[in-house]
Amino acid sequence: MKQEPPPTPPLHHRYQRKRLVVFALKKFTKPIAYFILLLITYFLGYLSAPFSTSNKPVVTSRIPLETIPATTFMSSTTRNSAAGTVADHNSFSLQCVDPVSSEKVRQTVLDRVFHGKSPWQNFPPAHVSTFLRQKRIRGWGSTGAVFENLVRRVRPKTIIEVGTFLGASALHMAKLTRQIGIKSQILCIDDFRGWPGFLDKFRDIKMVNGDVLLMHQFMQNVVYANATESVLFMPFSTASALDKLCEWGVFAELIEVDAGHDFHSAWTDINKAYKILRPGGIIFGHDYFTSADNKGVRRAVNLFARLNNLLVELDGQHWVINSS
Repeated sequence: MKQEPPPTPPLHHRYQRKRLVVFALKKFTKPIAYFILLLITYFLGYLSAPFSTSNKPVVTSRIPLETIPATTFMSSTTRNSAAGTVADHNSFSLQCVDPVSSEKVRQTVLDRVFHGKSPWQNFPPAHVSTFLRQKRIRGWGSTGAVFENLVRRVRPKTIIEVGTFLGASALHMAKLTRQIGIKSQILCIDDFRGWPGFLDKFRDIKMVNGDVLLMHQFMQNVVYANATESVLFMPFSTASALDKLCEWGVFAELIEVDAGHDFHSAWTDINKAYKILRPGGIIFGHDYFTSADNKGVRRAVNLFARLNNLLVELDGQHWVINSS
């Protein structure tokens, strides 16, 4: 049975209810409108804000450069920039001319450096002769077995020594080549300036008008050893001298690198020296176990060998890399 609808409320009750609804709407409409307006403003501001990564922090690392994988660099821009930096660091783009014959090496250096005259002509000059000792030969690891091992193994016609000091290892190799019966020309590269504090350790080597007489004492040592015909020198920085030998076509079968002990010096010397190593030749050096610059020499040697797919051999305190 269908229920009867409820009776219609009186007119004055309906009027009272309508007033309550209108009052409620007036009371809550204004805050809601403000809230909606605020929400819309925030949303539009968020959409219009520019997206930028310029404020991202730059992450640095003390990991050696050669051990950093490419995935470490998150953005493509940073990765491309880092790749370019590594390529620049590893690039030694100077192109060497064709090598001159071994018989022309000495005369080439004499012509280019000393205008064709022997630097031992009229040596020593009067103004330094009284300051020189008859013999002052000093070095570190300069007579190790590695020298005889490599001289016998390579039988070099030309030897280049990068970092000479007083000539101990150069004169030792000159003696070895004579004993073995090899006619070799030894080129010594050194600026012969020593280093800051050098005279505090070697007080017997004098200074004249700011000139440390290291080169003159080296020359005197060569004269004493009767090796002026087999030993020649270039008194310049190692990098500039190696570049010039490359430009002149002066190559060697055996190259010793024993100059700066920090990574960057050793890295530069090794790369530049390797460019003038004859095919099948050997490059070697001292201080593989030296702690200077966090084992800077070792890091440079190992990185060079890895990048060029070469092996590092050890002979006493020396590292050895065979190009063949």
